[in-house]
Amino acid sequence: MTYPKLSLVGGGGECVCVRPHPETAMTQSLADQFDALHAERERSWDPDKLRRNVEQRRALVAAFDPAATVRAGDRIAPFTLELADGTVVDSTTLTARGPVALIFFRFAGCPACNIALPHYDRTLRPALAALGVGLVGVSPHLPETGLGDIATHHRLGFPVAADRGNALGRRLGITFVPDDAPPVAADDAGWIGALTGTGSWELPQPAIVVIDRDHVVRFADVSPDWLRRTETERVVEALEGLRLASAA
Repeated sequence: MTYPKLSLVGGGGECVCVRPHPETAMTQSLADQFDALHAERERSWDPDKLRRNVEQRRALVAAFDPAATVRAGDRIAPFTLELADGTVVDSTTLTARGPVALIFFRFAGCPACNIALPHYDRTLRPALAALGVGLVGVSPHLPETGLGDIATHHRLGFPVAADRGNALGRRLGITFVPDDAPPVAADDAGWIGALTGTGSWELPQPAIVVIDRDHVVRFADVSPDWLRRTETERVVEALEGLRLASAA
């Protein structure tokens, strides 16, 4: 499959990304879409660039320790996030109407995130709404450097919010710094550290974390390989199981 290109501009830099055709994206799993993205890269990327990408993902998988990350049953201390328009919201407000699912993604120009978030919008958001669960995308990408671009471009039906300084991501144990972080020019406004305001390559591993009104984690899944993310069915089945168990 050949993907049409799209461009997202934020923080002074342009990221040329890809997205699947809408008619195929509606029926494909995330894994299928990511496999097609990787196949496109095998055809179009410089071999050394592709090798580094694959090796970095493998290294993250090898180093991943599930016991060090957030798990179902954990209680999270109150936190704040910053919506794309700059509004600060706290976790009590986010869960005022019921549980909320937090989808952690890397940054607005991330090609894999530009596949995952629209997919979740089409498949996960309506399923969660039927269960009375809200949905928020969370990234360290800052509002002032283009966080909202991804929501605007895809017309997402859920808000995206900044985890400034990776504060929540660090607490949940889901952030990482790549081993092969390249040097960056001092005036490069489009690199990860500029977009996140951290001055580093630190990013969250893709994750879905569902918390209830008491800030108890009801579901958590962390994906060390950013081309292998939680499928909608797994989240819905887990939450439906919890609902049935509580009603029994």
